[in-house]
Amino acid sequence: MSAPESAEPRELTDDEKHLAKLGYSQELNRSWSGFSNFAISFSIISILAGCFTNFGAGFNNGGPISISWSWPILGVLILIIGFTMSELVSAYPTSGGIYWWASKLGGPAAGFFTGWLNLIGLVAVTAGVGYGCATFIDLTISTWSESFAANYSLTRVFLIFVVVLVLISVLNIFSSHLMAIMNNVSVWWHVVGAAAIVLILLFVPDQHQSFNYVFTERFNNSGYFDGDTTNFGFWFAIVPFGFLLTQYTITGFDACAHLSEETASASTAAAKGIWQSILYSVLGGYLLLLAVVFAIPDDASGNPDNAGVGAGGVAYIFVQSMGANWGGLVLFISASAQFFCATSCMTSASRMTFAFARDGGIPGSNTLKKLTATRVPANAVMFVAACAAAVTLPALVEVNIGTPDAPLIVPVAFYAVTSIAVMGLYLAFAIPIWLRWKHGDRFELGAWNNGAKYKWMNPLAVAEIVTVIFFLSLPFVPGGNPFSDSDFQWKFVNYAPLVTLASLLLLTIWWNASAKNWFTGPKHTIDEAVVKAFDA
Repeated sequence: MSAPESAEPRELTDDEKHLAKLGYSQELNRSWSGFSNFAISFSIISILAGCFTNFGAGFNNGGPISISWSWPILGVLILIIGFTMSELVSAYPTSGGIYWWASKLGGPAAGFFTGWLNLIGLVAVTAGVGYGCATFIDLTISTWSESFAANYSLTRVFLIFVVVLVLISVLNIFSSHLMAIMNNVSVWWHVVGAAAIVLILLFVPDQHQSFNYVFTERFNNSGYFDGDTTNFGFWFAIVPFGFLLTQYTITGFDACAHLSEETASASTAAAKGIWQSILYSVLGGYLLLLAVVFAIPDDASGNPDNAGVGAGGVAYIFVQSMGANWGGLVLFISASAQFFCATSCMTSASRMTFAFARDGGIPGSNTLKKLTATRVPANAVMFVAACAAAVTLPALVEVNIGTPDAPLIVPVAFYAVTSIAVMGLYLAFAIPIWLRWKHGDRFELGAWNNGAKYKWMNPLAVAEIVTVIFFLSLPFVPGGNPFSDSDFQWKFVNYAPLVTLASLLLLTIWWNASAKNWFTGPKHTIDEAVVKAFDA
């Protein structure tokens, strides 16, 4: 897009000049403040969402120690990942974010695979958060209404999920500036809501567990090793299954990059937004999780009710330790936060879709890159919503690894969707992080950078990602292992690695058969002559 020869180019802001140097004209509305940019990642991380919806993944695979120790250790490692990405977004503040960095540092092939992994991850995280929100809406109403609880069904939860998708889509299509306002409100809802829940859990329950229980108790409800918590497999297979709690909760912080073209002073604001959203979420999430574990009720014999919590999750803890009124209130606070989170996820995913389509990386790019009169990628929003609904369809299948008299419903489909989110997003993160390390001192630093610390930060970040993804690729329950015994059934299968590997295989075929001939990476939307004129 070139300026008319007779028109004098207007003076660009520093943000527009930086964007022009990267090859893009200012198409999106740059109305977001630095706080709003931080707010969207903080909202997507959402300690009131991931900490509660995936609590069972941590508790059943290790017990209290899987939460009290795994969370802070993984939190520090994820913060290091955040620092490496902050450096990248400072140098390249574009909506394409992750995929743009990979293209710049590794060429079109790196950008193509990174873009698709990022897109798959963002669709999956939107689906996971939306379904978690629907589950907690159902739990909230069920806690306050016995008749509603009596008619529970997976179909009902899925229909609520579809309604959530429709609502967050409409909100995203309405206005970009409205999303900035909602994210600002979301931050305070999360801060005040989390503080309120911690205080409620501290003062309302009649009894609390001991420090010894919270920091040393082991529990194995995975179905593996007959519940043993002392052997090698418990420490190096079962406890790592619980990493999903932390790794899924603290993700989506790449939203700061995807919204950088709509953020003022993006080269510093987006960089700070990434690491600050991670840091505050790690600290706040840890306090919240500890409060939940301390509030675990005792069973009829006076011992911590590990089995009840393993089957019922946080809703069981809240209702059994505080009663239906207080329990329902906590669930309502969480469900509302998850709605904010799902809305932010849709914003991030639609902006990445728009940016990738702008560069021709998605079939139907001409449609997906179109903006409304208010400069919102409405078609991209609807595309993400449709894909999120499709990937969550397996959640309609009930997975009971217990017995009819003592059912233990395992949300395998939900865990799989959240694992797909982790795999897609973190693999997409790993590619540009690794490429930046390979570039070494040749990398052109932005206003915010890690200095020489990148030499150890970047390899450590990639190692953490590869390790966690390996464990999240294993079967969640014995019935999902085709090599275990006759109990194998497809409904037990963790389909996350199958989806991820199948996607990579199809992308490889597509790239070699066709895409390498036409996908050249980021396309300029502004003439070089115009860039030089503005720089003069």
